[in-house]
Amino acid sequence: MTVSAPLLVDGLKALAPSYKGILSDVWGVLHNGVAAFEAAHQALQTYREETGGPVVLITNAPRPASAVEDMLTGLGVPRAAYDSIISSGDVTRGLLVAQGSNTLLHIGPNRDQPLYHGLEATFTDKDDEAVAISCTGLADDETETPDDYRERLEKLAKRGLPMICANPDIVVERGDKLVWCAGALARLYEDLGGEVAILGKPHAPIYEAALARLGEHAGHAIAKQDVLAIGDGLPTDIRGAVSQDIDVLFITAGIHASDFGPSEAPEEQLIRKRLVEEGLRARAALPRLWW
Repeated sequence: MTVSAPLLVDGLKALAPSYKGILSDVWGVLHNGVAAFEAAHQALQTYREETGGPVVLITNAPRPASAVEDMLTGLGVPRAAYDSIISSGDVTRGLLVAQGSNTLLHIGPNRDQPLYHGLEATFTDKDDEAVAISCTGLADDETETPDDYRERLEKLAKRGLPMICANPDIVVERGDKLVWCAGALARLYEDLGGEVAILGKPHAPIYEAALARLGEHAGHAIAKQDVLAIGDGLPTDIRGAVSQDIDVLFITAGIHASDFGPSEAPEEQLIRKRLVEEGLRARAALPRLWW
């Protein structure tokens, strides 16, 4: 009988010697939207210091990397914890730049406006004037739900407007609750027959950019088998890493915490069962990231 190696490990220290670079998720791994997880950023900083391997943060935030860095600094995540950031906003912006001067309808909160600074595109708040939709989230994710957008999205889908989703996350933690993200609207739009382009996790473009960035920091290309991805989201972080043949450290006390028993002491059999149900795999698992 084959005995599987334990999935739950003591910490990142147990895995670090096997990898030459790390791609780490941000929201749910380094912070919960309200407070930073000190042990998590210390773990990444220790990895960089002890192995010399680069750490690139890979996030579905629909904002430029500079805005993500500002948020991390404000939460107390030190710059020594990572080499650079690749955001879904960065890769989405690249697509918008390539498309030139389209007239776009922005669906999302005003805080995401930095994504569009300097673009040739024209923005309208009138649905019937737009030729495409750029979705960064719900306008008010504290009170709204995707169903509040159903009627509007149904009309846009019938007009055949393509949607560019700048944040594929369905939900994220904000303190002790979950809030809806742009991915939830994109999923609804697809269900209504709309066309959606998604560039962030779990899709390939953001991984291609992040792997290239790892190579830049290392001074040479790093093979996928030498990279460890860290994340808490099964449909984004874990599926994205698996689809790229990248090993993944699954952080279980994030958005799926309630599925695995006590959040700080998850049950390994429940983690394994869920991974099988999702058709996914993980190299290892931890409740929270620590060294």
